[in-house]
Amino acid sequence: MREKEIEQKLVKAVKDMGGIALKFISPAFDGMPDRLVLLPKGRLAFVEVKAPNKEPRPLQITRHEMLQRLGFKVYILDNKEQIGGILDEIRTT
Repeated sequence: MREKEIEQKLVKAVKDMGGIALKFISPAFDGMPDRLVLLPKGRLAFVEVKAPNKEPRPLQITRHEMLQRLGFKVYILDNKEQIGGILDEIRTT
């Protein structure tokens, strides 16, 4: 499965939960995660979508660590089967 297909499934699953998965683009700040997931009741997290078995680039890892130090959840999604678990964790934390 390609990265784009996994990302589309994430967007649909978030929408089905009543949320939105914004495409996150920061032109002056490369390496930021692909999606900002916003769920009901103020739940949010960043999601980096990768093709199966692909790893984040070093700059992406640096950005993820920066966001985590600020208290944000950052998930790496490379398999459609992970979507439910990630969204459940965002919804409940």
